Amino acid sequence: MKILFTGGGSGGHFYPIIAIAEQIEKIVEKEKLIEPSMYYMAPEAMDERMLYDHRITFIEVKAGKRRLYKSILNFLDVFKTGIGVIAAFFKLYSIYPDVVFAKGGFGSFPALMAARILRIPVVIHESDSVPGRVNLWAGKFADRIAVSYPETAEFFPKSRVAWTGQPVRESISPHSRDEAFRFLNLEPNVPVMLIIGGSQGAEILNDVLLGSLNDLLKNWQIIHQTGKANLSEVTSRVNVVVTEKLLLNRYHAFDFLSDSALAMTGGAADLVISRAGSSIFEIASWGVPSIIVPITVSNGNHQRNNAFNYMKSGACLVIEEANFSPHILLTESERIRASDNLKQSMSLAAKKFVQKDSALKIARELVNIAIEHGSR
Repeated sequence: MKILFTGGGSGGHFYPIIAIAEQIEKIVEKEKLIEPSMYYMAPEAMDERMLYDHRITFIEVKAGKRRLYKSILNFLDVFKTGIGVIAAFFKLYSIYPDVVFAKGGFGSFPALMAARILRIPVVIHESDSVPGRVNLWAGKFADRIAVSYPETAEFFPKSRVAWTGQPVRESISPHSRDEAFRFLNLEPNVPVMLIIGGSQGAEILNDVLLGSLNDLLKNWQIIHQTGKANLSEVTSRVNVVVTEKLLLNRYHAFDFLSDSALAMTGGAADLVISRAGSSIFEIASWGVPSIIVPITVSNGNHQRNNAFNYMKSGACLVIEEANFSPHILLTESERIRASDNLKQSMSLAAKKFVQKDSALKIARELVNIAIEHGSR
């Protein structure tokens, strides 16, 4: 049994694949199946350690982006994508997997094109409320299509689409609050705000947080994922903007949060400030109230649609980038902190929003297709 995963461009494409791989491993162990050979084809490995831990072989295939703005790189990347498709064809042919699972993004196009030519079964998953260009194209020939939002199903053929929710890896399931507070060395009676901007961080979240940090630290202790490129700059600015130095021990900055760290912070957090990508489903799985700040310009305006779909559930507040300021962050976070009823209702809504068996449903379908294809 051979299963090839593909996706590319962000952690939002990569980490759901890991969640599905976790469930495939459980199915194989429970049903005493032959251990599958699993592969990940993309322009970059994203997290080599995580691939190694799940025995997933990385296959590098270049792919070009199609940007939303005019750029000579759009022209040059056409050739990069063409070369990637040729490379993917020969590499897929040498492996000949039983099924290809794609999360979308520009990095998945070469593998999908090669799978179509070789007539290998394809399953795709769309995380956003508005599908990306690659998944819209792949939906025309994919054998199965899974979506995170029920509204997204209308973009695909009804006979092949299913609302599964978003796969969330079990390794970030929240630890108990007491355990998390001890591990992170937090003050026991001060609420915790978690700021996450995706695997690369988000400058606007960083800037607005720093603009309100002096006041926030009076009532909050803060865990801040800055992004790997931003940690040094952010921490140096913190020492300047925080005038009450005794409060500095309430601020905890990290360039990146591993799964174990996310599990701890998920157990400790009382409020999360985040973008509107796949992280919405991770936050919802923790059952934590949130303030979501969608990217203003995104493909199909998907982040804004994601954010407002989540807000309709009652689990979060949405602040548009144009309105996101230190004053607004301070005011809205204090409104949530001061209302036990609001916190409780947002938490319950978040828990209801998640389909916890999403990764298992997709893993089950991949295993079934792989076994059927392999027996031909």
